[in-house]
Amino acid sequence: MTGQDAARTSYRRRIEHVDTDASGVVHFSRYVSLMEAAALEHLEDRGAGLTHFLDAGADLVVTSLRVSYLRSAVYRDVVVGTVDIGHVGAAQFRLVVALSRENGDGSRSRLTDGFLTFASVHPVERTALPLPVAGRLLLRGLSSDAGHSTAREGRFPTAGRGGTGHGATR
Repeated sequence: MTGQDAARTSYRRRIEHVDTDASGVVHFSRYVSLMEAAALEHLEDRGAGLTHFLDAGADLVVTSLRVSYLRSAVYRDVVVGTVDIGHVGAAQFRLVVALSRENGDGSRSRLTDGFLTFASVHPVERTALPLPVAGRLLLRGLSSDAGHSTAREGRFPTAGRGGTGHGATR
């Protein structure tokens, strides 16, 4: 794990029984919840979470989600979420989120890659709003060049990171 990966890792969780199907494999729908939790923890840890935006008069809603499943996780695996801010626009931003299994030797096996796009809305009326200026600037300051480029091109960052993109294998 590089120093940049450590700086982007803000979520770590052990897979519990509730996350799995009858065969002990994590149900595909749970990856979305894990990705969202990693994304929100990443924002909170950097002072750009839901509370920051609510205090500025805006709520955040997920408007788009895209997931690529690469491998399966099972009961008791430790899953690590890696998040990068890929794009910040006037009214929305995109997070690049990857989930990996932490292996016994400390290495990681990529489980999923994906994007979550958040938009700014009025907390009561639920109508679209521009991102508050302070929040937008904070997000842009946290965005890495690599994540920004990848998100703009619309590709998942799988090459060279342990993901083959060929089915869900252990």
